[in-house]
Amino acid sequence: MNKNFLTLGIETSCDDTGVAVLRNDNEVLCEFLSSQIKDHSRFGGVIPEFAARKHLENLLPLVNAALKEINISGRELDLIAVTRGPGLMGSLIVGVQTAKALSQVWGVPLIGVNHLEGHLFAPLVDAQDLEPPFLSLIVSGGHTEIIKVNSFGNYELIGQTRDDAAGEAYDKAARILGLKYPGGPEIDRRAKIGNPHAFNFPVPLKNTDKIEFSFSGLKTALLWQVKKFENEGKEIPIDDLCASFQKSVTEALTAKINLAVKITGIKKVSASGGVSANSALREALKNNKNFRAWLPELKRCTDNAVMIAMAGKNSWTRKKFFEADVIPDPSLHEL
Repeated sequence: MNKNFLTLGIETSCDDTGVAVLRNDNEVLCEFLSSQIKDHSRFGGVIPEFAARKHLENLLPLVNAALKEINISGRELDLIAVTRGPGLMGSLIVGVQTAKALSQVWGVPLIGVNHLEGHLFAPLVDAQDLEPPFLSLIVSGGHTEIIKVNSFGNYELIGQTRDDAAGEAYDKAARILGLKYPGGPEIDRRAKIGNPHAFNFPVPLKNTDKIEFSFSGLKTALLWQVKKFENEGKEIPIDDLCASFQKSVTEALTAKINLAVKITGIKKVSASGGVSANSALREALKNNKNFRAWLPELKRCTDNAVMIAMAGKNSWTRKKFFEADVIPDPSLHEL
């Protein structure tokens, strides 16, 4: 195999346009990310049609910038890896169709990547010592699940949320508290100056014997606490509410990770997805005595093209690929 195998990664599953070039398995030559947070913040969430239009504007300029950065032409690439799902249909179409066109024009093979497998690879960019078997916590706005990684390409879902994903719960909690979008980082920021013991919010499913999550009840508990302050005409202690809410989410996540470690006997845990950037969760994982944790850099917790390139290159090496018939699938889930 080419000793300088170059993979172009393209990520457009939601509202971030990501492009990266990877050399071999995990050497990042360049990476670019165009965030749409400011564009969608006035709506309080992502508008799918608007997100797709922004991808149309941003994607090709980012690809050109990446190739220019490392001074190569598209024909010198060995592989193009693009997110094929899950995600927003319009956003996925832009990424997949652009990748198909580039593949045909440059004569470069194309591979479709499951976005969740991409997240699974995010901590591996800087962690050559993390090898299967290990447990992967994927925790974001759309997903909260624990995957048992038996080997790369051999994944076993051992637990997931019954209702809201953790990131979704953070965003809904932020709206209840009147905080700006995106809610997760804002709650994290306010929690740092609040008292996590001010309110005794429930820790959902903490003591059950199943590896599962639920956050809708916690969100409701927060809502009723806010309504109580409003009905009594009292000032809402937002910082304390943020800290207490975040404490419960963190305990719910770590409780089930501990349970998964106990059941499987695997003491290696990785975390990825937007919520893995949360400071309380990162501290809890790093300081846990029951396992060793691997976490991605903060910039790679959220959607990015490096993780897609890594997952694509790994799948290509395992000869698992979809080539030019890649079809976007917004409901794709199974790894």
